[in-house]
Amino acid sequence: MKICFPVASPKGLESEVYGHFGSAPVFIVVETDTNVVRSIQNNDEHHEHGACNPVKALNNEKVDAIVVGGIGMGALMKLQQAGIKVFQAKAQTVGGNITLLKDQKLPEFHPQFTCAGHGHGGGCGH
Repeated sequence: MKICFPVASPKGLESEVYGHFGSAPVFIVVETDTNVVRSIQNNDEHHEHGACNPVKALNNEKVDAIVVGGIGMGALMKLQQAGIKVFQAKAQTVGGNITLLKDQKLPEFHPQFTCAGHGHGGGCGH
């Protein structure tokens, strides 16, 4: 299984999961079958709020799941339409979240928990 994690700095399995999918500078991709870890730049980091293009952000990388602290409704819907499951991070690091995912202890993101905006009365479910 290929799992993607938005991170601020690529430090392998010790990378801290970033709080918001669309604005993360880097993504860590982990192939759980082979334990191969690599990073890719976010190609859509500087988008307008609500205009995240997750396929562009992932540089067309094919992944099975994403584990993130927070995500906007548009990005969540686009990822789900592409057949990608989105889970809410519960551990601080990539490695900790992989363990939780394998143990089926990470909840799948639902629309009511998405980010409604930052500031000016907007709130996030993360």
